[in-house]
Amino acid sequence: MSNNYFSDKIATFDFDRFYTPKRRMLLHATMWLLFAVFLLLSYILAYEIPPFNSFILTCRMMLCNMAIFYIFFYIILPRIFEAGRAKAIILFILSIPVCIYLWLIITYLITLLYNSFGFDVPSGELKGIISKAAEQTFTQAIAFRRVLSQVIIVISILSPFFFVKILFEIFRMYNRTLKLQRQKMEIEIQNINMEKDFLKAQLNPHFLFNTLNNLYSLTLKKDNQAPEVILNLSDMMSYTLYESNTEKVTLTKELEFIQNYFNLEKMRYPADKNIRLNISGDVDAKGLYIAPLLTFSCIENAFKYGLKSTESSFIFLDIKVKDSLFYFQMENDVEQINDARKVGGIGLENMQKRLQLLYPGKHELQIEDVDHKFKVTLKIALKN
Repeated sequence: MSNNYFSDKIATFDFDRFYTPKRRMLLHATMWLLFAVFLLLSYILAYEIPPFNSFILTCRMMLCNMAIFYIFFYIILPRIFEAGRAKAIILFILSIPVCIYLWLIITYLITLLYNSFGFDVPSGELKGIISKAAEQTFTQAIAFRRVLSQVIIVISILSPFFFVKILFEIFRMYNRTLKLQRQKMEIEIQNINMEKDFLKAQLNPHFLFNTLNNLYSLTLKKDNQAPEVILNLSDMMSYTLYESNTEKVTLTKELEFIQNYFNLEKMRYPADKNIRLNISGDVDAKGLYIAPLLTFSCIENAFKYGLKSTESSFIFLDIKVKDSLFYFQMENDVEQINDARKVGGIGLENMQKRLQLLYPGKHELQIEDVDHKFKVTLKIALKN
């Protein structure tokens, strides 16, 4: 839950709006200022160098680090990313000694500039460091032996800035990745909702036509079932038109819809047909919600493709609710010419997509088409 919370917070954070050019400059300035303050205090307190001379040494270190930092991240690194994977690895490895050489060259040039103005450290552990460093030739200053001796020092000095920058870029990339995933999910949900609306539109004319024919037959016979059929039909139309437009509905409402639809479809067949519906368990449990019309395609397909065999035709639907788990099992016979793709169709694909989006890691779906029998088994955890 904590991971989902932080992921949602990062995904909803408007990084581009926050990280404006003005704020970028302010953040960079704050980072360098903090480093300068800590470095200045280190020279004064640890090395016992006078404040002005500590300030001069701090400026030298700041200029070196800033130069390497911006050269690496804004000149070298973009070129590395443009190369292929193998080439990028080689260039990245080569960039490390290049940066160390650049750091030594810039340090040496600033040291010569300080020495020409007569700046030096008059006391403390680093007494005379400027004049001593200026006595070296350029070749001595960047000699390979000196590079090896300075590797650890240079890396330790630059590592805090590189760490902050890399951490910042990881956060920005993660933010963009989460946003893209969320946008993709929203588009998928929109598409699935469109498909769900299409299924509802299919239900109305197709199912309504058959039900009205049955109702007409009942009224001619003056059957007492006619008022009940009208009431069930009214409840179903109300559910599909108004109540199923939300992401989740109460489980009780969904089960009422399933029962009404199943019973109305059953009326089209003779009483001796093997058509059974069983709903058991905690069906009236409060606080349980489910995606509307989630299993409708399975039931519709059962009546559409089932009951075709002459000998062993059947439709059996078993629904059980126990410990906030929704168990759904739909079985029906199918003709030999049918296969799983034809029987399942778009409806089952839609159901699978909705399950992946609405119940990730909380559902188990199994579809079988064996020995002229089509079977769908589904289990959903309705609560977290």
